Amino acid sequence: MQDGKNLIIAILLCLVVVMGWSYLAEYMGWVQKPDPAVVAQQQAAQQAEQERQAARQAEEKERAAMPVFTPAPGRDMTVSSPLYSAVIHTGGGTLRSFTLKRYRVGLEPESPFVNLVDARTATVAPLGLVINSQPSWSTGKWAVENKDDILEVPEDGEATLQLVGEVDGLRVQRQLIFNAATYLISEKVRVVNASDQTRSVRVSYTVASDAGNAGDSRYDAMRIAWDKGGSLEDETSAETLEKSGVQASGNIFWGGAMSTYFLAAVLPGDPENVTLKGRVQQNVYRAALEEPESSLLPGQEREFSVSYWLGPKDRQQLAAVSDQLVKSIDLGMFHLIAKGLLWLLQFFYSYVQNWGIAIILLTLLIKALFWPLTAKSYASMEKMKKLQPHMVKLREKYGNNKEQLNKEVMALYKTYGVNPASGCVPILIQMPVFFGLYQALLTAIELRHAPFITYLPGTDLLWLADLSSRDPWYITPVIMGLTMFLQQKMSPPATDPTQQKIMMFLPIVFTVLFLGFPSGLVVYWLVNNILSIAQQRMMMKKLAQKAK
Repeated sequence: MQDGKNLIIAILLCLVVVMGWSYLAEYMGWVQKPDPAVVAQQQAAQQAEQERQAARQAEEKERAAMPVFTPAPGRDMTVSSPLYSAVIHTGGGTLRSFTLKRYRVGLEPESPFVNLVDARTATVAPLGLVINSQPSWSTGKWAVENKDDILEVPEDGEATLQLVGEVDGLRVQRQLIFNAATYLISEKVRVVNASDQTRSVRVSYTVASDAGNAGDSRYDAMRIAWDKGGSLEDETSAETLEKSGVQASGNIFWGGAMSTYFLAAVLPGDPENVTLKGRVQQNVYRAALEEPESSLLPGQEREFSVSYWLGPKDRQQLAAVSDQLVKSIDLGMFHLIAKGLLWLLQFFYSYVQNWGIAIILLTLLIKALFWPLTAKSYASMEKMKKLQPHMVKLREKYGNNKEQLNKEVMALYKTYGVNPASGCVPILIQMPVFFGLYQALLTAIELRHAPFITYLPGTDLLWLADLSSRDPWYITPVIMGLTMFLQQKMSPPATDPTQQKIMMFLPIVFTVLFLGFPSGLVVYWLVNNILSIAQQRMMMKKLAQKAK
């Protein structure tokens, strides 16, 4: 018992000695008290070291997130979709060819399919990325994750092609998504700064198409086109595009190369502050859309979204992508009328399965709608015809006094209740319909290679086998000119001799003009003339019976 008490006393004395010594040493200055400023500095340094370690761990995590790859020689991969067959070079993801499976170059069944990227176009690397002004397909190192040489796009499904590379010291991942139901190719571009310095990044997307994809006529010309702020703009001059090119900046919804029937375009995910550049190189129309410049900290990444349209200018499919892309089909200032006429044209075609017959039915419908106006015009012309003897007398009497002649003529019109302008009003009202139908028939890809009467009757010669091109034998425009001449004969002659001469030459002028028009438009005008002649004869007979 006594030993336990002694042990406790000894422990207490040791504590007193230790604690007393500490206080005594501090009091006597034997032990220096830590400086608060030094302590704070040490704590700050420790915290900074912890932050640096956390940053290094985050950087390592970011670098680990980008797949490690071993650069490999590029090879050609085929992407097979129900709509197209594309050959892509894995050394950067550029196109070698892009063949449309539903469109042929010519009318012959064995004619080759339309190829939007031929050998010459492939040399400018369409679908290639330009990063910091560096062409990624030639300056970068790439590897592809897909092992097979053929990538099948299943019906009603999608397929993905993934490329990983290094361009200008940046890690790049391309993910191209192909959909079986559309010509739109979606892409996600991921750029990672794998260095220990802040980097600037500018990404550009490219498309191209050879001029041979256009019909090489004023109705089907190649051009660089784009949508800026919701308005379609283009440059058709090959000379301008070769010498200086074209450039536009702002809200660019899409830009690319197009003909009347086919389009190769880039659609940036964010159209704001995008720059478009377009040029012609060796007859190849090339366009590039550049994203705004951005900065990446060490280990930081950024993802860009972009889409590409390579295919026909089909209104329904383009409209399904965006309201801006469908504007690549230029329907002119009467676009609302043109859209309505195209809807009617497709409605008739769904029943008759012949675009030529559909055009004739549409012409009959338009003629029926304007029948009352046309009848009024014919009635006015008949009145004018009856006044011709009086007009001749007035011209003989006041031929040298034009002012007095005009007064007498106007008095004559007033006396007999004739309005000389009434014959022109129906024609003026119908002009917007004509121009709307003109643009509709000119731009509708449905009429490309659409036959009406394939062979000239009794022969094996191709005739109206393509309503989007001219009549190869000029039969329809010549007949149209003859119907116009017949209409002139049935109408009362103009009072002014100069006007009479002009009216005599109009059928010739129209015939020459229509020689190069798409045959679908000529068919419309020819049928309209025939119906007008029939209506005019009916009106003349009706007026004659009324006169009796």
